Amino acid sequence: MAITFKQMVAEARANVPGVSSAEAREKIKANPNTFVVDVQDADAAGACGLIPSSKNISLGMLPIRADLELPEHFRDSDLSDRSRPVLVTCGAGGQAALGAYLLKQMGFTDVAYIDGGTAAWKAAGFEVE
Repeated sequence: MAITFKQMVAEARANVPGVSSAEAREKIKANPNTFVVDVQDADAAGACGLIPSSKNISLGMLPIRADLELPEHFRDSDLSDRSRPVLVTCGAGGQAALGAYLLKQMGFTDVAYIDGGTAAWKAAGFEVE
């Protein structure tokens, strides 16, 4: 049976924690090693700004960049440590939940998505680049 994007996001949200922008900001302050990944496509990334120190890796490329069994030139070294805290964001949060769920399935142990994405971060008055 086919499922919709909305259903996929609901499943992801049921399986990985979402954090508010304020919680995300505190997590980043408490642990500067926290990796923030923005999973929007490159042409959309930054439309509402980017969270400082975040890295854009599109949702489609995320499993490739995080796969430790692929040749090193395909991978992203920021995704090599499965215990590193990771926060996933996007424009509004749907793709972020999918990305966080994907990383959890790939063995990441401390992964969450920013509820409302970068738009919520910006609406909270936090800095964007």
